[in-house]
Amino acid sequence: MSSETNKTVARRLLEEVWNKGNLAVLNEIIAKDHVGSGPGALPESPTGPDGTKQLVTMYRNAFPDVRFTVDEQIAEGDNVVTRWTADGTHKGELQGLPATGKSSTVTGIAIDRIVNGKIAASWGIFDYFGMMQQLGVIPMPEAAGK
Repeated sequence: MSSETNKTVARRLLEEVWNKGNLAVLNEIIAKDHVGSGPGALPESPTGPDGTKQLVTMYRNAFPDVRFTVDEQIAEGDNVVTRWTADGTHKGELQGLPATGKSSTVTGIAIDRIVNGKIAASWGIFDYFGMMQQLGVIPMPEAAGK
């Protein structure tokens, strides 16, 4: 597949699945043996579309208005790197954390390996610490000189 085609597959994950909540798209773009890893992955989640559905559902339940923006994509061979920004309001429980009603903006990077038009493996990281600060769970540092 071409680099542009691979970028489109990775972009669909953000725009159609994360932004619109269209989980059916996962069956089209996630390989049956897909493995998600990195600090943003859920421990012991199943492989394939079902594991991604669990992750997306968990975050979309917590941030129902989540909106991802693709800031940059770079593709080489089978790999696509996507730098993104996400905004959302914490309106539901997230991994035991009750809704705070606060908004947050986080940045992250996803690296997806695309094989035969489907995402076969993903590695992602995002500013979880910054999100927790914005939600008021972790105190913000005091300004210097105070």
